[in-house]
Amino acid sequence: MNNVTDQAPCGVLPIDKDPGFTSHNAVALCRRILNTRKVGHCGTLDPMATGLLLIVVGKATRLQDHLMGKDKVYTATLKLGEETNSYDAEGEVVARKSIAGIDEKMLREAFMHFSGLIEQTPPMYSAIKINGIPCYKLARKGVEIERKPRQVRVISSAITRFDLTSGEVDFTLHCSKGFYVRSFAHDIGQLLGCGAHLTALRRTRIGNFDVAQAISVPELKAASPEEVLRHLIPIDHLFPPSQES
Repeated sequence: MNNVTDQAPCGVLPIDKDPGFTSHNAVALCRRILNTRKVGHCGTLDPMATGLLLIVVGKATRLQDHLMGKDKVYTATLKLGEETNSYDAEGEVVARKSIAGIDEKMLREAFMHFSGLIEQTPPMYSAIKINGIPCYKLARKGVEIERKPRQVRVISSAITRFDLTSGEVDFTLHCSKGFYVRSFAHDIGQLLGCGAHLTALRRTRIGNFDVAQAISVPELKAASPEEVLRHLIPIDHLFPPSQES
């Protein structure tokens, strides 16, 4: 018997995203493998980013907003001394400044400055819409529009490596929904006065979901419907029934 056709698939599929593989790609691939249109995603990652992407299937699509509201954990790298128009390595360098005089103490103080509840301005190269038009479409035309800062939360951050020669800084970040790690890197550079942009980003957690649970993109592309179903996390595993005493 074919479980895919005999019983509608339902659950959450954690995927370990590759660079260049988008949420749209993931949704389209799962629809084709499982032969169902009822597939959605719980938030995007930048094209260069890797890591945890949650796909919801069947009745689990009702959980999209709930799961998108969960906090996230990232590992990332920023480069001091260079600003780009997209705030990451995929953009054009718009300014270069010396990092002479910047030490680890200054860097740690800058990270501490952006902790707890903060105001963050989304980058122009983002999907946020202004008058119905995504910002990135305006940015590609060279149009710069004022974006309203939004309140987000840095739950915790930690510097794991600082290379004085290259200006590279590896760090981990635990943050709320709606957070732009690119903007965080840019703001660190602005505070230090030397500029900065994000060069690597990997999402490792969304709420209680960990990237260690995820199926890789090559595995997904080669998977049969039955294999994908085995990776689906059922809804009742996410919300176990309450136990009455």
